[in-house]
Amino acid sequence: MEDVEDVEEEETGEDANSKARQLTVQMMQNPQILAALQERLDGLVGTSTGYIESLPKVVKRRVNALKNLQVQCAQIEAKFYEEVHELERKYAALYQPLFDKRSEIINAIYEPTEEECEWKADAEEEISEEMKEKAKLEEEKKDEEKEDPKGIPEFWLTVFKNVDLLSDMVQEHDEPILKHLKDIKVKFSEVGQPMSFTLEFHFEPNDYFTNEVLTKTYRMRSEPDDSDPFSFDGPEIMGCTGCQIDWKKGKNVTLKTIKKKQKHKGRGTVRTVTKTVSNDSFFNFFSPPEVPENGDLDDDAEAILAADFEIGHFLRERIVPRSVLYFTGEAIEDDDDDYDEEGEEADDEEGEEEADEENDPDFDPKKDQNPAECKQQ
Repeated sequence: MEDVEDVEEEETGEDANSKARQLTVQMMQNPQILAALQERLDGLVGTSTGYIESLPKVVKRRVNALKNLQVQCAQIEAKFYEEVHELERKYAALYQPLFDKRSEIINAIYEPTEEECEWKADAEEEISEEMKEKAKLEEEKKDEEKEDPKGIPEFWLTVFKNVDLLSDMVQEHDEPILKHLKDIKVKFSEVGQPMSFTLEFHFEPNDYFTNEVLTKTYRMRSEPDDSDPFSFDGPEIMGCTGCQIDWKKGKNVTLKTIKKKQKHKGRGTVRTVTKTVSNDSFFNFFSPPEVPENGDLDDDAEAILAADFEIGHFLRERIVPRSVLYFTGEAIEDDDDDYDEEGEEADDEEGEEEADEENDPDFDPKKDQNPAECKQQ
């Protein structure tokens, strides 16, 4: 009977552990719980263990000297990032002619030569000359049957739809507008100006707004905070400014009109009230929340700005320099491969640990159990 009872207890313990894991997963998917946990963890940063306070006074003085050296390191690191920004600005000018030519090809201003269109395939993708000739004839036949498209239609819209971070922002009513997006450019602040970068979205004439260019500027800081110099970890975005979109009448996709029926309590009559409210749209990207002078933001505005900063950084660092690879999907596959490799490494480490435990003659699985977990019913 005792053996049976032990088995039942072990099974109950496993059930409890399974429920605990499920509860943990649910909690980690709740943004409010995550925010509270992050706040708790932030509160633990810098919490003293009591060890430093127990050191002799002469040792604590030397530790203070090390901290002063650390502040100087942070100041040098800030200068390093300032020079990196200048290098980015310098090389942006070298990249720009290539990006301009890319834009000309996309928008049918320039037709690339046969030599420019040749792309050397990987060895395993090579096919026989006979197959190449057959494929060429088929392609020519199809081209004769349909009108020759100009440039690369819907290039930037396709890029946006291929990237989860951006496709989540794009609504169905945004797509007809984004078909008119000709180019996205990054402009860095000039020498001597505060560190910043501007995203420029260039549009061809369209039925939605009169602007030729929509801009979003991100202000950055690359210097340690005097009140907390040890938290410095490179440049950070401090704020951003969008632009006014001059919408044509009835074409503003960031607003929608809703109708509500209201019933009069006394007379029982019903009237229809029309109200204009905000609408989900990619173009809300150009109207970010304003940061008050005191820097205090409510949780919603802070979350919106955090996501905004991530998107701005991603557009600058990845999308603009490598747009063709996001158009074809190759850059997305590379990103996925990176995650897969990390996951495989983690799995391998876990497998090695389990194998070591099994091959260890002194290993006792009961000793490895958490007593608190074993007691759960």
